[in-house]
Amino acid sequence: MQRAILALEDGHFFYGYAFSGLNQKEVGGEVIFNTSMTGYQEIITDPSYKGQIVVFTEPQIGNYGVNLEDEESDKVHANAIVVKDISKTFSNWRAEKSLIEYLNENNVIGITDIDTRALVRILRDYGVMKGYITTEDISPQEAVKRARNIPDISELNLVAEVSKREPYKWEYGSWDPEKGYKKQTEKKYKVAVIDYGVKRNILRLMADRGCDLTCFPHDIQAEEIIKFNPDGIFLSNGPGDPAILKYQIDQIKKLLKTDIPIFGICLGHQLLTWAVGGRTYKLEFGHHGGNHPVKNLKTSKVEITAQNHNYATDVDTLPSNVEITHINLNDHTPEGMRLTDRPVFSIQYHPESSPGPHDSLYIFDEFVNLIEECKK
Repeated sequence: MQRAILALEDGHFFYGYAFSGLNQKEVGGEVIFNTSMTGYQEIITDPSYKGQIVVFTEPQIGNYGVNLEDEESDKVHANAIVVKDISKTFSNWRAEKSLIEYLNENNVIGITDIDTRALVRILRDYGVMKGYITTEDISPQEAVKRARNIPDISELNLVAEVSKREPYKWEYGSWDPEKGYKKQTEKKYKVAVIDYGVKRNILRLMADRGCDLTCFPHDIQAEEIIKFNPDGIFLSNGPGDPAILKYQIDQIKKLLKTDIPIFGICLGHQLLTWAVGGRTYKLEFGHHGGNHPVKNLKTSKVEITAQNHNYATDVDTLPSNVEITHINLNDHTPEGMRLTDRPVFSIQYHPESSPGPHDSLYIFDEFVNLIEECKK
């Protein structure tokens, strides 16, 4: 391991040790914290974390290793990770390698021996901010200066960096303890997935429900989707600020003029917010973790949910044909909405979990039910 420094743009800094990505030397990004107790591999391979340095509140990370089956994409997308204690040994019957090995293969910096409790308190009190990590021998003042010079995440089109460039098919369902991920056998509903950085478990759960999935790049034209003649359209999760994705918003506006059922998750929800005439705003420190309570306003039931977003829908900007369906019980921000005059709905949180609780899996059934209703 090598001595490292983490500096925040507000002047705070922490010394620790880099345990991976040592040839990287330096990295910057938006520093956020995640409160999930497990699931570090799914978190760092979620494309929604592109551009961010992830601080884990769970004190020990890496103790059950890594396996390729649990990847949510084909590589690590988090810019770096920060932990209190990195486990050099691991124990799990499914593990193939250590987290340290995995991060080194992906050339991603990880730093340990950081007082993550103190760091999280700073982020909680002052909000997410830009941060800079380096193994170079520089002063804290210089590290803070470099943190301040990092481009703001709202200025970056991160979706273009994580979306696949060509259309592709997805044909695997959920994981089986004996057979691994099952090849899809039943295809009843033709679904166009617009890939802004889609997680694999979202695709698996839709495949479980008979969706014939074709994934399209983030910059696909609406006319191409309409020509494809899908039974349903899915707007995926992804990284960054939705407000800068003006082209993608314009394409969704065109899709809303059709009668094709549309379902969005996370960034897809935020883009839909803009497409219907609403706006989003940045949360103080975001929602990142597997323990966020959400109330379903239709059933009055409370779900414990997995979440990963820095932006929220501004309810006051929504038109009259939008109904809020879910709210966050921690801060009362909207977590779901639907259009009253179109077969369109979206969810801000992550019903596919991975990692997280399974309380919200019914959301995928609602999408399939909506498709079936519109086909009648």
